[in-house]
Amino acid sequence: MNELGGQTVVVIGGSSGIGLETGRQARAAGADVILTGRNPDHLKQAAADVGTDRTAAFDATDWAALQRFFADLPGPVDHVMVTAGGQYYASLAEMDFTQARQAIDEHLLLPLQIGRAAAGRVRPGGTLVFMTGAGARRPGPGLVIAAIAAAAVPAITANLALELAPVRVNLIAAGFVDTPLSGTLLGDQLQARRDWLRATLPIRRVVGPADVAALAVHLMTNTALTGATYDIDGGEQVLPGSGGGS
Repeated sequence: MNELGGQTVVVIGGSSGIGLETGRQARAAGADVILTGRNPDHLKQAAADVGTDRTAAFDATDWAALQRFFADLPGPVDHVMVTAGGQYYASLAEMDFTQARQAIDEHLLLPLQIGRAAAGRVRPGGTLVFMTGAGARRPGPGLVIAAIAAAAVPAITANLALELAPVRVNLIAAGFVDTPLSGTLLGDQLQARRDWLRATLPIRRVVGPADVAALAVHLMTNTALTGATYDIDGGEQVLPGSGGGS
């Protein structure tokens, strides 16, 4: 378990959930880990969990702060995992267009901002790993903004892989992942969703942060992979009558 020995991994959005677990697994694989997040207190606890003292508290959607973070790095890094930037779910009748515009900006412009900021800071052969949802494949009420974002980011990823080569750029498209954020979004419907997934998914269990983190670390270590989107949804997209994960 020393696949990332001597390498530096930056996790943007690393104070909880998938980002935090990616930091743990990268550290276990021998990497020096830098965690970033908005909340300094959450970040401090995450750093203790991961076993790193390298953190930076800032909002990744503050473009000036993001540029400063990369510019101020003391040296080059090898991999950047990005989990920052959330989805926006609302029916057309209830949509707040200010929030919708913000969500689209975060989801579509954040990879571009990070790509530009990281250029020259990530070693050749290193990686940028972005995340999106799999909701674009199954239309439904309240999913239109998430679908726009999820449909566009694969194209952004493919283009960045060409522009930033030999740095590799890949995208993880996740279905339901059992994280604290999922609990916040689903509230008292969370357990019913878990039960349905356990009974229905081909893997007969719920996808967790460790599953996604393991894929992220694999994308960092497998140097043949770039420009592609990798689904992780427990097989939800292959269920009869399903157009994809959510």
